[in-house]
Amino acid sequence: MEIHYFQRYHSQENVSTANTMLLFSRLYNHSPSKFYDLLQYIMQTEGKSVNFELSIKLQERSQDSVPDAVIFQPNFKIVIETKLYNNFGTKQLEHHLSSFQNDGEKILLTLDPQELKEEKKEEIKNMIRTKNPDVKHIHLSFEKLIELVKNLIDSNDDFSDIIEDYEKYCYESNLISDMDKKLDMRPCGTSYKSNERLKLYYCPADRGYKKCKYLGLYQNKEMRNIGEIKAVSVVEAQNRDTNNLKFTAIEGELTEEMKENAKQAFEEAYQYGYDLTRCPHRFFFVNKLYNTSFKKKQETHPPLGKRIFNLQEVLGLEKNQKLPSTAEIAELLKTKEW
Repeated sequence: MEIHYFQRYHSQENVSTANTMLLFSRLYNHSPSKFYDLLQYIMQTEGKSVNFELSIKLQERSQDSVPDAVIFQPNFKIVIETKLYNNFGTKQLEHHLSSFQNDGEKILLTLDPQELKEEKKEEIKNMIRTKNPDVKHIHLSFEKLIELVKNLIDSNDDFSDIIEDYEKYCYESNLISDMDKKLDMRPCGTSYKSNERLKLYYCPADRGYKKCKYLGLYQNKEMRNIGEIKAVSVVEAQNRDTNNLKFTAIEGELTEEMKENAKQAFEEAYQYGYDLTRCPHRFFFVNKLYNTSFKKKQETHPPLGKRIFNLQEVLGLEKNQKLPSTAEIAELLKTKEW
C-alpha cells in the first residue's frame, strides 16, 4: 500500500496551505540549514544570517485579517495567502499588512497554481507602496516551490520521498497548472458556422471542465479552428428574452462584444433546434479564430465528446520550449494528425 505524507481528497485553499506548511515543517525537521536556504531564496535575502527559533502558524488572526499562514521569528515574518484560481484581492492583501509589526524582514507571500499576471503584480505592488512600503511581495507557484525544494535535496536524500509525495498531491489537486499548453477541442455540429462567426463555443454548464489556454472547433474529422481563450462564463436565461441574460464570469474579463455574441448565439440556437434557456450553459470566448486542419486519422472512430491535447507534445517541442504564437500553432497543426 502506498504511504502518503500529505492529506488527499480535498482541494480547498486551507488544505493546500496546511499541506504546504507541513512540507516546510518537515523540511525544517529534516535539515534546518536547507530549510533556511529555502527561506532565504523566498525572502530574497541571500547572505543574511537568521536565528533558529522558528514558528509556523495557520490562520493567525491579526487586527484586520486572518492570513492563511504565518512563518516568523524575531528577525523576519512571512505572511502567506493561498488561492487556487489566481483571484487575489488587493483589499484582502491590504488587510494582511496589519499582521506586520516590528518584524525585521516583512514578506507577503502569495501561493497559487499559476504565475501572477503582470497587471495583478503591479496592482499589489502599488497597494503595498501606498500602505506599507517596508513589505516585500513574493509570489510562488506550487510548481516553483517544488523545484526550489528539489534543488536543495540530493536524489538519495531521505526527504526525496516526502517532496515526491507533495508533488503527487499537487498534481492530484490541480495545483500544478499546465493549462498554458492545453488545447480544448470541442466537436461542433450544425452550430459550427455560428460558433466560428461569433468566436465562441457553448455547452451545458454541468459538463466536465478543465482550464485550457486554447479552444479548438472540430467538424468532419478535423479541427478547423484554434483560438486563445480570453474569457469563460456561465450564461443563463429565464425565457426567450435574451436582453436579460445572466453572466457569471469564471475566467477572464467579459467584453460587451462577448456578451452581444452570446446573446446572438442564444437567438441562433433556435434555428438549429437548441433551446439554451433549458439550463445554464458555459460559454468559451476567443478574440480571434485561426483556420487550421488538425486531422483525425481515418481508421479511428469519431470523437464522442471533447478532447484535450498537450500542444507541446503534439508539436514535438522540448519540455522547456515555449509555444509559438496562436497563428503559428494553427499552421503547424496542418502538418499533424491525431
